[in-house]
Amino acid sequence: MLRNTLQRVRAERSPLRRSLDRALLTILATGLGFTLLLLALLPLGGPETFALLLFPINLIVYLCAGLLAWFHRPSNRMGALILLAGGALFLSGAGNTEIPLFILLGTVAASLPLAVFIHLFLAFPSGTLTGRAAKMVVATAYATSILLQLPSYLLLANGAMPGLTIVHEPELAVLGEHMQSAVGGAALVATAAILLVRLRRATRSERRVLAPLYGYGVFAIVVILFSTRFFGAMLGWDGIAVAVLQLSVLAGVPIAFALAVLRGGVARTGELEELGAWLGAAGDEKPAIAVALARTLGDPSIEVWFWMPGHGAYVDVQGVEVTADVDAGRGLEVVELDGRRIGAISYDNALMVEPELARTAGRVVAIALDRERLTAELRSSRRDLQLSRERLVEAADAERRRIAQDLHDGLQVQLVLLALEAQQLGNGGGASLDERATALRMGIDAAATELRNLVHSVMPAALVQRGLSAAAEDLVDRMPIPTVLELDVADGDCPPVVESIAYFVVAEALANAVKYSQARSIAVRLHRQADDLHIEVLDDGIGGARPSAGAGLRGMAERIDVLGGSLAVASEPGRGTRIKVEVPCGS
Repeated sequence: MLRNTLQRVRAERSPLRRSLDRALLTILATGLGFTLLLLALLPLGGPETFALLLFPINLIVYLCAGLLAWFHRPSNRMGALILLAGGALFLSGAGNTEIPLFILLGTVAASLPLAVFIHLFLAFPSGTLTGRAAKMVVATAYATSILLQLPSYLLLANGAMPGLTIVHEPELAVLGEHMQSAVGGAALVATAAILLVRLRRATRSERRVLAPLYGYGVFAIVVILFSTRFFGAMLGWDGIAVAVLQLSVLAGVPIAFALAVLRGGVARTGELEELGAWLGAAGDEKPAIAVALARTLGDPSIEVWFWMPGHGAYVDVQGVEVTADVDAGRGLEVVELDGRRIGAISYDNALMVEPELARTAGRVVAIALDRERLTAELRSSRRDLQLSRERLVEAADAERRRIAQDLHDGLQVQLVLLALEAQQLGNGGGASLDERATALRMGIDAAATELRNLVHSVMPAALVQRGLSAAAEDLVDRMPIPTVLELDVADGDCPPVVESIAYFVVAEALANAVKYSQARSIAVRLHRQADDLHIEVLDDGIGGARPSAGAGLRGMAERIDVLGGSLAVASEPGRGTRIKVEVPCGS
């Protein structure tokens, strides 16, 4: 079932989703290209080799985590923010190469990862900043990383980029560095305060996800800001060791976000806006409701059932009744709208840590679910009507078969016996008796002939005893016009009700051709393709047949409609008549 659901999810991807997949593959290829470029340009081979290798390793981690987040939550910006953090690390690492342009980029963006990380944590879980305080802190962090970074290369002639120096003012450069540390520290404190407030306001299940993530976020930013002073000045670490620590901590940031998403809870609560995007989609761009819920709640095994009040049972999207028994591994969330039960969501308990998510999702899509419930109810009603029609046809055919069998095996046999007895009577002698017996024999023979014709019109013996192919051959053999029969269907391939209707379609088409078409030849073809029986009758007569004009074609159309088949009549004047019929033939 899980494999079928995954196949259904893949098959129902909209063109917009496929376009996104191609775009993400392009980003992946581009990111890997930049990673290889950075790896090729870094001056490896010295004591700082391990620290330098951590830059491309970080890029791969951020690239994979960002693309996975974007793939699973297209309308959420967290994936893009993770990729942006990876880009900031790339720029920072580029400053370690020997290429002037890359050194310039690395110098300008040396502190940019700090701003992006603050942005990343304050935007979780929806990817969008909410609240004035969060927006102000993020804006301050970017200003600190970009503007307060200017003195480090504009006011130092002996800095990383001497060519950018405007004036050599080392005192002002040091002052700028202190200001950057102070403002960055303030942004860090404000970030920690906002995260603590969010933790205090969160529910117990939300804290289970937020506490480890926010805790690691604050730890990572503290390491970035203070590791140089603390470990370098107080513990005597050299710059390479401090860099290894910082880059190792940074590599864990996207892993922390991935774990937060996998643990569910608030990570997916923020993704309920995916359902809003689903509800706003139109036309062919909108996937099935079960697919939308599977993407949003992270459970590909989700099934959506619809409640049928008249039946007192659930049906699936095809209108087939299902059993609502829930085993130990499955959960069931009933969906209601205006106090009415309209359906249910069946999910995997192992993947749905918080059932409240399914309950919330059900409320979001309740109106859409009710609309699809009506569609499923219509399908179920149509299926019941179809089955009812088939039962009526089968009952009528069964009765006709019984009548034909009784006439053939009963009355006809009696008439034959009477004829033999009359013949014996005639052989007894006497002119008068002989004449009467002969007349009786002739009358009985005529009655038997008429009875055989009646039996054939009610239900041909060949159809009853041997099947459609034999009956069609018998019908063609008795045609007064040269008729070619092409058969590609074996007797018993189709149910009896289908064979009966197919026979009468052919008989009616041939009768019309003989009576009205003035045809010189007729061609009949019967063949089965997949689960459909195809019938084609073609004559070279005068044409002009109209389905609505005669009772024969109307009756033919009604018989075909009973089985959900289709009838097409092409009959241009002077070009003959072609009757094409398709009837479902699932055995």
